[in-house]
Amino acid sequence: MRINDINHLLKKNPYPGRGIILGRSGDNKKALLAYFIMGRSENSRNRVFAQTDDGIKTQAFDPSKMTDPSLIIYHPVRRLKLPGGITHIVTNGDQTDTLRDFLGDGKNYLDALLTREYEPDAPNFTPRISGLLFPDGSYMLSILKTQNPDSRSCLRHFFTYSSPVPGLGHFIHTYSGDGDRLPSFEGEPVSVAIDCGYREFAERTWESMDDDNKVSLYVSEIEIASGISREIIINKREGIV
Repeated sequence: MRINDINHLLKKNPYPGRGIILGRSGDNKKALLAYFIMGRSENSRNRVFAQTDDGIKTQAFDPSKMTDPSLIIYHPVRRLKLPGGITHIVTNGDQTDTLRDFLGDGKNYLDALLTREYEPDAPNFTPRISGLLFPDGSYMLSILKTQNPDSRSCLRHFFTYSSPVPGLGHFIHTYSGDGDRLPSFEGEPVSVAIDCGYREFAERTWESMDDDNKVSLYVSEIEIASGISREIIINKREGIV
């Protein structure tokens, strides 16, 4: 198995769109969750991450310049208290709330995402990517994407990581590159090294993202034994929050 450097991957791709990384620290004591957004339009770039009681939300940096909030204003991360502990939900859209509602009702994430599909933003039909990080540090990733722009058939791929490997994470993102019609991510989530603490991971990841397109980054480190979490937000418009 090839383990990639997240910084190298981001430097090679100026527009991966939105991305999720889930994994395990090298000392096997902490889980790591990261989520970032990028943007090409003024509307998409006019955003920041803001903390909420149960995670984070996107919001307009300058509300007077927000022209269309659909698909870009949502809660990327929510923490949900379940009988086994705190489950973290991370997605690139309002399917965060779909997952929260289903899991809160005792249902599963598969049933939740079977009710959703890719975003209705023709001609890109942006994939919906989602992740669940469980109290024991195991995690799941998924992507819902169009089979091709003509058929409009929704493909749903699910990936389960029940035995995380120390120092290893998995990275999934919306686009495989830039273009007039943005090409969707293909294949399995990419294996990446988690070889430092959450703050250094965040700073290095931020530095590797394309300076014109990057908008916001969130990284959280969760102690598996205690559930205690530490987090950092970096907004291009505001710096480190």
